[in-house]
Amino acid sequence: MESSVEELMPRLLPVEDCDIAEDFDPSVPPRTPQEYLKRVQIEAAKCPDVVVAQIDPRKLKKKQTVNISLSGCLPAPEGYSPTLKWQQQQVAHFSAIRQSVYKHRDHWKSQHLDSNVTMPTSDDEEGWKRFCLGETLYLNTGVKVYSDENQGIDYIQVGFPPLLSIVSRMNQATVTSVLEYLINWFAEKEFTSELGRWLYALLACLEKPLLPEAHSLIRQLARRCSEVRVLEENKNEERVSALNLLICLVGRYFDQHDLADEPA
Repeated sequence: MESSVEELMPRLLPVEDCDIAEDFDPSVPPRTPQEYLKRVQIEAAKCPDVVVAQIDPRKLKKKQTVNISLSGCLPAPEGYSPTLKWQQQQVAHFSAIRQSVYKHRDHWKSQHLDSNVTMPTSDDEEGWKRFCLGETLYLNTGVKVYSDENQGIDYIQVGFPPLLSIVSRMNQATVTSVLEYLINWFAEKEFTSELGRWLYALLACLEKPLLPEAHSLIRQLARRCSEVRVLEENKNEERVSALNLLICLVGRYFDQHDLADEPA
């Protein structure tokens, strides 16, 4: 190696030239400490002064920068905002569910999935949308799916529910990715029960403290819920309660207090 490089990487211990037998072969495992040190010296001398990494840009994630918006939720229309007691009850119930999921994760992860359940890979966005929402909703066919007493429910069409045996197999990277896929879907589509149950389940599996990506995603989710809620004409609509619940969890459980609803 060049002396200038050695100055940048000073030796931690003084190592003199070793007296090595004439039959020393650096390609075979060292037999003595001296042979080991000599082999290290030879390998270090072969290292180039500068190494350039070969990076395949196709393998980089689409979004390298996480932008976290500080804008808040739209205020709830009059009569739509939940009470503080209701919000506290939902947070307590959600916390208990998270603890149960964490406690029994290994058990449910070990359970065999039904033969018709094939979980998509983490990066298969369209596959996860079909898996969670079902072909009928994903393709927007509007075809009513009926269950057959003999054959059961066609989950390919109606979407697989977020069973513990399924979500327990998802690591944090997959949880965050699927959450992103569904929130992106929600940004352009209506709120449905299939979407709501998966959003709730993924939030229950999301570990704290939040990574920046997850932090940005849940804030985006709460804002979108507030936008959809404003458009609801009936405050007693079931969807209003579901939207209130998601906003409540983001604001009060995940400590995004600026997004939380003011108590009614």
